[in-house]
Amino acid sequence: MIYELRTYRTLPDRMPALLKRFETRTLQIWQRLGIRQLGFWRTTVGPSHLELVYILVWSSLAERERLWNAFVTDPEWQEVAAASEADGPILANISNSFMSPTSFSALQ
Repeated sequence: MIYELRTYRTLPDRMPALLKRFETRTLQIWQRLGIRQLGFWRTTVGPSHLELVYILVWSSLAERERLWNAFVTDPEWQEVAAASEADGPILANISNSFMSPTSFSALQ
């Protein structure tokens, strides 16, 4: 398994719009496309309350490329993204890393 750690840093006051987009629309699109998420987290204590972190699970980088490309070109997703940013952009920055578990990791 390959785990993709994604960190979204929102613009000030835009976290509610990002959370609503994931909760009400994005996760449904992912489910339809077969994109699997391990979990989502917000910073409780730390340097930034503007960050949403989540992990996606892939069987291979080829699967990730195929499914992520299907997602970003999906007409429903493009409508959702545009509608959610009608009041302005949501994100200031996105970063991602691909991780593989160590031999002693509880998650394999």
